[in-house]
Amino acid sequence: MQPAFWHNRWENDLIGFHQQQVNPYLQQHWPALGIAPGARVLVPLCGKSLDMAWLAAQGHDVLGVELSERAVKDFFSEHEREPQVSQQGAFTVYRSEGIELWCGDFFALTAGDVRGCAGLYDRAAIIALPPAMRERYVAHLQQLLPSPCKGLLITLDYDQAVTDGPPFAVPDEEVERLFGEQWQLAIAAQDDVLAQSPRFIKAGADRLVERVYRLQR
Repeated sequence: MQPAFWHNRWENDLIGFHQQQVNPYLQQHWPALGIAPGARVLVPLCGKSLDMAWLAAQGHDVLGVELSERAVKDFFSEHEREPQVSQQGAFTVYRSEGIELWCGDFFALTAGDVRGCAGLYDRAAIIALPPAMRERYVAHLQQLLPSPCKGLLITLDYDQAVTDGPPFAVPDEEVERLFGEQWQLAIAAQDDVLAQSPRFIKAGADRLVERVYRLQR
């Protein structure tokens, strides 16, 4: 999963992972975390997700991290915002009304960059990464984020043999292994959404389970 892969996806509008509405799991389960308005929330590999605008509307300061400058510029354009642009280390930072999108390599983030983050929202980060990069991603998150911290993690679980990712299958046992030592995990929801996914039906999948985890560190 080289950067060129994701740049190509965005430049050619191959962004089936982008949702055209706010994620309903976020709307349903975020309030129960009890993260105070004004708290900073990290959204890794954020794309141009509408979820960030929803989080900002709840009073949070949103810190999204995205490799593709096209995605970042599209977010602000589609929300009719004119961001201020500055440089922060290896990142180009776009800021507007409670939302900062840091354009660059997630793995270049430092703990100082995310200082004050009390929340984490991962809908499309961990499932975008193959196994070795998932290990590295979670290890980096754990180096970055302070304690206490709470968040939501949304995964997909299916037979990886039927089709290549992304999105990749991340089964429950892998989530427990990756996060279990430093985070308390609770499954808030799990639904088989295969009927809504023609690509996976065509590939021959017999299940496609979305799981929503509440995380607490």
